Amino acid sequence: MIRLRRYVPIVAGAAVAVLLHCVLAATSSTYYMTQLTMSAYYALVVVGLCLLMGYAGQVSLGHAGFFAIGGYTAAVLTVRLAVSPWLAFLTALLLAALAAGLIGLPVIRLKGHYLAMATLGFGLIVYRIVLGTPLFGQADGIYNVPPMHLIGGLEVDDREELRIQNYYIAWVVVSVAMVLAVNLVRSRVGRSLLAIHQSEEAAESLGVNTYRSKLSVFVLSAVFAAAGGALLTYYHGSIGPGEATVMKSVRYVAIVAVGGMANLWGALAMGILLNFLSLRGVFGTYDDMVFGATLIAIMIFAPSGLLRLAPLQAAASSLYRRWHGRGPA
Repeated sequence: MIRLRRYVPIVAGAAVAVLLHCVLAATSSTYYMTQLTMSAYYALVVVGLCLLMGYAGQVSLGHAGFFAIGGYTAAVLTVRLAVSPWLAFLTALLLAALAAGLIGLPVIRLKGHYLAMATLGFGLIVYRIVLGTPLFGQADGIYNVPPMHLIGGLEVDDREELRIQNYYIAWVVVSVAMVLAVNLVRSRVGRSLLAIHQSEEAAESLGVNTYRSKLSVFVLSAVFAAAGGALLTYYHGSIGPGEATVMKSVRYVAIVAVGGMANLWGALAMGILLNFLSLRGVFGTYDDMVFGATLIAIMIFAPSGLLRLAPLQAAASSLYRRWHGRGPA
């Protein structure tokens, strides 16, 4: 049975999106909506990776590769072969799922840093392929990718007159992804993943097929990443090899770590915030260094995530008690 209270954060997120739009429009800062829209598509990767890392306990350093598979598949099919953007989008998701399945069949049996190194190798392979193959535009990438047309005349396109429209399209996509993710972690599958994270041997003793569960969530997280890559490619009209670099994968891992390994809402919030700051050029030429240092600091001082630090957790508990009528008014 679906519990409506589960979706209160989604409604709150929608309200924040509307409020933020009103503030930006009132201050004539609609240009920021471009960065927020792009941040939303990057956040899809973070949500999928949160499922893999926080609930299945598997670390991947290759999700930039899946993001690039989604983006480059959409770009190549639409630009080189004149395929419909919708068909190209679905093909991108299927190709990412197939690649994750083929990669996951052998490597998902690995644990700890061995799995991380294996997925790192996959990411490096994807990067070298897109950088060195003329079909993918090499260092220049692929440009002039046509927009994706949606129902009701909507388009995934970054033209100035469509900026507000695409801002809400991105938030709707993220909301759908969060609904799927929240329902997954609250289901029997999600409980099985948490059991695997706590103790794989204990989960197996309870009848959980740990191999199949880990492989399934690995494929699902890859599909999330590919969807973000394809949609951002349609929105931006281009994609380059920079989206497949190892540091992009490190960035996604760092964002999940900051938000909390098993905290979908924290991962989403940090994904939107940190990607937005990066796109705004707040970190300048030290962008990669900031995310690398952030990952190190979180692992040392707040391994459960920044949002789970004692002061923030106490504040969250207080709000929770008030919401459920068990605290002071």
